[in-house]
Amino acid sequence: MKASTILNISFLQVVLNLYLAEAAIAEQEPIRLLTAKDIKVGDFETFSKVLFKLANKTKSQALDPTRAYDPINVRDTWFSVANYFRRADGFTKGSWDNPNIKEYWDEQLAAFNKGLAALLIPGERVQIPADNFIIEAIWYSADKVKKKRPTLIIGNGYDAAQEDLYHIMAVHAWALGWNALTYEGPGQPTVRRSQDLGFIPDRERVVTPAVDYVLNEKSDEVDTERLALYGNSMGGYLAARAGAFELRLKAVALNGGVFSVHDSYKAQLPNDPLEIYEAGKKEEFDQAALSLLTLNSTVPTSIRWVLKHGLWAFKTKSPYEFFKKIEQYTLEGITDRIDMPVSVADAEFEGFFKGEPQRVKDALGDKATFHLFSGEAGYHTQSGAFQEMTRVIFGWLHQTLG
Repeated sequence: MKASTILNISFLQVVLNLYLAEAAIAEQEPIRLLTAKDIKVGDFETFSKVLFKLANKTKSQALDPTRAYDPINVRDTWFSVANYFRRADGFTKGSWDNPNIKEYWDEQLAAFNKGLAALLIPGERVQIPADNFIIEAIWYSADKVKKKRPTLIIGNGYDAAQEDLYHIMAVHAWALGWNALTYEGPGQPTVRRSQDLGFIPDRERVVTPAVDYVLNEKSDEVDTERLALYGNSMGGYLAARAGAFELRLKAVALNGGVFSVHDSYKAQLPNDPLEIYEAGKKEEFDQAALSLLTLNSTVPTSIRWVLKHGLWAFKTKSPYEFFKKIEQYTLEGITDRIDMPVSVADAEFEGFFKGEPQRVKDALGDKATFHLFSGEAGYHTQSGAFQEMTRVIFGWLHQTLG
């Protein structure tokens, strides 16, 4: 993985989703100029500062009363504001006391809610009770006319927010006549902040209450025979895990498939810390791993980001404990419980979960349909090529569920 891969992916999420009303076309060139001028290669801090500046500039445009004559433009500007604040937030977790963790998130939530309320069919934020936490979710009805329709429950993975999922999947579902429910559980952005909860491996504790919600609260809108689950990035593990236990789902789509989160992230460790970790030397490994976070010029951004964000998302100060926690994130021994069609996507240039989708396909056998995205769509979760990704995923869903 190249040194600045994670920054490249974040940059693609800013500038290549114009069709999705996530970044205005007129802002492309300023973003390029700001990137060339102000962002240092491999430097998280300058990336956040540049995007924070752009977010505030765009916010002032959204608030400009002279632009209020065009409500669609104002709506999409608010979505842009939210997007830029989310991207600025992505690299703030080096210190848990960083006030930007709360400030940027409050800004993105407020901006996104303004866009959400201005949709032709406004999205509905809902809080779904689970056993000892609350699931944060957004419901998108396919039509104002109440009619049973196919429904997709959509979840992200390691770091991205459910607000991103509107642009990645929900808007496409909507256009194709599907209802959508995006959601977040422990460890994910809003739940981690509002409930102080780190990730849990048994994802069915999150997905089952979400299924209960759509079947009970939206029963007049949901076709129970066309109820599917989509998992994005590390969500490809989380959705597969949930599919092994939530049998009311009729199909699961994994982009990409992840058999072992632990194997994937451990493979990114440099040789010396890896040997220390495998020897079980906790204190020595913690010291070695934490030292990687200060070596901006010599350590790939991928491992620095995995560690910084992972410690925060899994709520531990110890890199050793973080890696031991993610040992539980494996499909070993449960793939035989997945009793529904599964779409497994891989990417030609996948960096985080290289080889994992094939492991999932091999474990599932004939229950799985495998698709390799290549070329422009061949990067992690098809960043910058979401339209191709959704054509494939929804094509499979329509073929599978009718």
